[in-house]
Amino acid sequence: MKVFEALNWASSFLKEKNRDENAGELLLQHYMGLSRSSFLASLRDELELEVFEKFEKAVILHAEGKPIQYIIGFEEFYGRKFQVNEDVLIPRPETEELVLGALQRVDRLFGDQENVKLADIGTGSGAIAITLKLENPSLNVVATDIYEPTLILAQENARSLRADIQFVKGDLLKPLKASGEKFDVVISNPPYIPVGDMEWMSEIVIEHEPHRALFAGVDGLDLYKRLIEELPAVLKAKALVGLEVGAGQSKAVSQLLTQAFPQAKVEIVFDINGKDRMVFAEIGF
Repeated sequence: MKVFEALNWASSFLKEKNRDENAGELLLQHYMGLSRSSFLASLRDELELEVFEKFEKAVILHAEGKPIQYIIGFEEFYGRKFQVNEDVLIPRPETEELVLGALQRVDRLFGDQENVKLADIGTGSGAIAITLKLENPSLNVVATDIYEPTLILAQENARSLRADIQFVKGDLLKPLKASGEKFDVVISNPPYIPVGDMEWMSEIVIEHEPHRALFAGVDGLDLYKRLIEELPAVLKAKALVGLEVGAGQSKAVSQLLTQAFPQAKVEIVFDINGKDRMVFAEIGF
């Protein structure tokens, strides 16, 4: 079988199962170990049987609902490969915008200040914390998560990407409060999907990604309420808070931040798709 024939089979099969036809190309490129340009140049080559068998199994798995990222074991984020498995949420492109916004504000607010301490709350795969550290090596980064297997994977990502980060197990800000440390920056992309949304969401997400990283009560605001309530105990007098939010939640989250920090400059930022996706609070500046 030639490469293009395997690709045609996958596209037809996935279309029949109401899945993205392009997934076949991503999977086959992965199992052939080729760049996109090399892959496209190889379409008329013979495909090794061993490679086809792995590819066939992966296509069937995806047709059954398993996300491609969990099949191949990684997702790209901010130009780097992060290992992922079903213990962590798959990093999303919109979260790259949270990272970019945080980097820009850290640079503007703290400039050449040494030892800027940043905490990433609910780190998951570690994508946010690791990217912030690698893009701004002067940051002193701590990352927390409540789930041990998640932290283990995040630590593996930090090791493989050579990011010097302290990982701490605990619920939201509790481990930071217990340590008595104060932070210049707190960043978080907490679970924010209302439980009721489960009814219409893709089964690819519902059946495979961890619910504890997706859902947060009836209105999706449960984690924000707890997080923001705890923030004054861990922030320095001058601090930056950056939160990713679900579309339509920015006003509610902004109000929570304004109640906790009446003098703060609170800003809603829209993502590339025009959705209100981030809320930043500059406190004490």
